[in-house]
Amino acid sequence: MFTAITKNVKVSVETFFQENASLPENQHYVFAYRITIENCGDTTVRLMRRHWHIVDSNGVRREVKGEGVVGLQPVIEPGNNHQYVSGCNLQTDLGKMYGIYEMETVADGKLFQVEIPDFTMISPARLN
Repeated sequence: MFTAITKNVKVSVETFFQENASLPENQHYVFAYRITIENCGDTTVRLMRRHWHIVDSNGVRREVKGEGVVGLQPVIEPGNNHQYVSGCNLQTDLGKMYGIYEMETVADGKLFQVEIPDFTMISPARLN
């Protein structure tokens, strides 16, 4: 598991190789990731936007920006968390993702950034 804490918001990531959706012979590797965003502070926050950097091991880089996550802009009360699962395809069996969430303090509307830790996506075959 990969974890980062920024301004009392903890982001944890677990990754999973999706063998049934991958086609290695076509350089198509699919990974899923589960993200847990925990509010460790004492104020309610809302996730407004995401900005991802996706890097294949062959050096291909992509950026993804958008509102919320999986169609939601979740509000996270102190002591609670929001968890979601999403996915990514790569051209190689090894890659990484990292980025930021733009969060809002609900009480005053102030925006702040939260680090999404670097995490690795690796095919089990690569480990052999």
